[in-house]
Amino acid sequence: MKLFIIIGAINAFLSVALGAFGAHGLEGKVEPKYLEIWKTGVQYQMFHASGMILVGILMGQFSSSSLLNWSGWMMLIGTIIFSGSLYALTLSGIKVLGAITPIGGVAFLAAWVLLVLAAIKF
Repeated sequence: MKLFIIIGAINAFLSVALGAFGAHGLEGKVEPKYLEIWKTGVQYQMFHASGMILVGILMGQFSSSSLLNWSGWMMLIGTIIFSGSLYALTLSGIKVLGAITPIGGVAFLAAWVLLVLAAIKF
C-alpha cells in the first residue's frame, strides 16, 4: 500500500519538476513541436502518478489484490516507457524513440483495465 503512494508521490514531484524544466529550461532550445511532446510526457506522468496514489489508497482500504498490485506496477512501467521515451525524443531528436511510446501506452491501458477488474471484485 505505502509503496504505491510513495512511488506515485515521487512521480508527481518529478512531473512538476520536469514540467518546470520544460517550460523554463527547454523553451527556445528545442523546436515548439518537441516542447509539446515534452508536455504530453509530463501530463501522462502526472495522471499516472495520481493513479498510483489511488492504487495505494485502495490497497489500504480493501484487501490487497494481485490485480491492484499489477495495476500499480503497470502504471509505473507505462510512465517509464511512455513519458521516458517522449523526454528522450525531445532531448535527442531521435525520432525512432517515438516508436517505443505506444508500448508505454499499452501498459497504461492494461493498468486501468486491471483497476476496473479489481473494483469489480471488491
